[in-house]
Amino acid sequence: MILSDILLQGTAATPAVEEATMSLADLYLAGGWVMYIITLLSFVALYIFIERYLLIQKATKIDANFMNRIKDYMYEGKVDAALQLCKSTNSPQARMIEKGISRLGRPLNDVSAVIENVGRLEIYKLEKRFPTLATIAGAAPLLGFFGTVIGMVQAFYEMSLAGNSLELSTLSGGIYTALITTVGGLILGILAYFGYNALVVRVEHVVFQLEATSVEFMDILNEPVK
Repeated sequence: MILSDILLQGTAATPAVEEATMSLADLYLAGGWVMYIITLLSFVALYIFIERYLLIQKATKIDANFMNRIKDYMYEGKVDAALQLCKSTNSPQARMIEKGISRLGRPLNDVSAVIENVGRLEIYKLEKRFPTLATIAGAAPLLGFFGTVIGMVQAFYEMSLAGNSLELSTLSGGIYTALITTVGGLILGILAYFGYNALVVRVEHVVFQLEATSVEFMDILNEPVK
């Protein structure tokens, strides 16, 4: 009986351990003002990616019969019809060929140079916001580390004020709060980096299409009329 009473008393005296949990919202707010900046940059990066992706996707769509019709018009001497077709087609290839047709009568080297300049201009338009997205990809992790350093400084400052009354839970809580900004910055940096490279690959595909169109058009001009 005595042993059982002791066991019962020990069980009753043991306090219940409560599991401390934090929601994602609590973690986000614990990151402080740096997380607000990371969030703002996230929206900017998302907007740039979606806007550029849709624009590049539109530029990659080419009418399979466009160059065939241009070729037929040129062989038939219908330069005005070919020019009108280019004006009615909203694509980088059409604008490039339009400029080339408008320079007919000049040396072929001049026509080729004009086409290349227009092609470079079209690529520049597609890559307009790429530097901003690349900057976000590189700066986001650094911003996260900056927030962590600030949080660590604050944690150790509070530790110095606490003196001998310092509790381990207070110090550890300040440290993991500081690390939240690093996690947020790394997530944004990784996603922005992958998004940037995905857009670069699609632009390279457009570059290939423009080069192929330019070569085909110059072949039309160099080919003798039958």
